[in-house]
Amino acid sequence: MSKAKAYSAASAASPLAPSTIPRREPRADDVVIEILYCGVCHSDLHTARNDWGNTLYPVVPGHEIIGRVVSVGAGVTKFKPGDRVGVGCMVDSCQHCEPCKHGLEQYCDEFPTLTFNAFDRHDQMPTYGGYSEKIVVSDTFVLNVPDGLDLPGAAPLLCAGITTWSPLRHWKVGPGSRVAVVGLGGLGHMALKLAHALGADVTLFTRSPGKEQDARRLGADRVVLSSDAEQMASVKGRFDLVIDTVPYVHDINPYVPTLNISGTLVVVGYLGPLDPFLNSVPLIMGRKSVAGSLIGGIAETQELLDFCGKHGITSDIEVIKIQDINEAYGRMLKSDVKYRFVIDMASLKAE
Repeated sequence: MSKAKAYSAASAASPLAPSTIPRREPRADDVVIEILYCGVCHSDLHTARNDWGNTLYPVVPGHEIIGRVVSVGAGVTKFKPGDRVGVGCMVDSCQHCEPCKHGLEQYCDEFPTLTFNAFDRHDQMPTYGGYSEKIVVSDTFVLNVPDGLDLPGAAPLLCAGITTWSPLRHWKVGPGSRVAVVGLGGLGHMALKLAHALGADVTLFTRSPGKEQDARRLGADRVVLSSDAEQMASVKGRFDLVIDTVPYVHDINPYVPTLNISGTLVVVGYLGPLDPFLNSVPLIMGRKSVAGSLIGGIAETQELLDFCGKHGITSDIEVIKIQDINEAYGRMLKSDVKYRFVIDMASLKAE
């Protein structure tokens, strides 16, 4: 057992503060990673504040991890010291159920081992996330970061990126596809970039006027104000896929009529009951679907990183010091970031 510096929350009411956490001694299949950058996700904040009622304290958030390999276990052949690597939302799964055998570890029948706020399935130690100086992860769940990809900008690809990439790939988006994105935030801005790079015609739905210039820079071909009935009517029956990235309770009914025959609206931003109830009439009358999607498997995440390396795609970020994380949480609640905070973990050395 070794010790590592970290920032953790001791309770739902306490701010994140410096702490020391245990990290296991490497197993034969483990990779020891020095964490260089860690993205800040809404789920970090939700977990730190126990919004979902399942937080294990003390909790060290962070699952958008970019780092450098320090050492590897005796059985590791895919990685070597000095490699640029990433770790996303999962650090293990059962590896033998049908979803796992098909590269869908995020849907593991036994539930995947999350990067933080979980228990290791081998030694039952708590898992601690990326707001730390190092992490030890099975090589199966470590990702290669392509050369030339900006490291801090690559961090959010491991959650925000893969969360939007997975539905784009599952619903086979490519040239000729018509895609709409609901909401322009950490997830939404990645959806615009990725859909555009795949060759789709891309529309942004937003409730906030004045986002057109930024949306077009990110890849949108048009912007529709969802509070404007005339603008919404102008895109009735247009889209093959609508990716809903809104992270709070909202009404999805207005977006269903914008789907074409057999189109799908996929929810990726909000976890929980939606209000009001979903009207089934436009679904039945147009063979339309409402679906959900959760991050992506390891192979699919590597595919995303390779695609982003080829096309030079990273997240739009604001780099912060770890000492500013509580302020960043407050700003994130006000949507005061374009579009993702990333922690420079070199700042932890100052503690």
